[in-house]
Amino acid sequence: MKRTHGWRAAVLVASLALSLGAAADGRIFTRDGLAIGGTDPVAYFTEGRPVAGSPDYQLVWHEATWQFASAEHRDRFEADPEAYAPQYGGWCAWAAARGEAASTVPEAWKVVDDKLYLNYSRFIQWRWERDIPGYIEAADAHWPDIFE
Repeated sequence: MKRTHGWRAAVLVASLALSLGAAADGRIFTRDGLAIGGTDPVAYFTEGRPVAGSPDYQLVWHEATWQFASAEHRDRFEADPEAYAPQYGGWCAWAAARGEAASTVPEAWKVVDDKLYLNYSRFIQWRWERDIPGYIEAADAHWPDIFE
């Protein structure tokens, strides 16, 4: 009997560890099969604006296809994806602070402390900007559990 409980406990712990790992990585927001709708995440940092990516310059990271405006941007992302990938998998930062997932648009964005944050709309971005540190803190706390 004890061995059965031990086996069940081991399976439960392993399952929990796998689900926590998946939740910690989160899920990448995709639209039309493309991460963040095909917008080049590197361009937010290098050009200070959203730029459409191209199928000519793409790669797969975290089971999502990312597109870039140039081979240089693709290579920069590939060398350090965590530096360029949007926070919360590209889902809305304001919604994440509320423990929810919402899509984003390329025009509602902000780089804060060298991290890219996207929002559902410019109006929601305006609301998010009223307390960026507070919303980031809340979103960081909620993010691992949003998709469970």
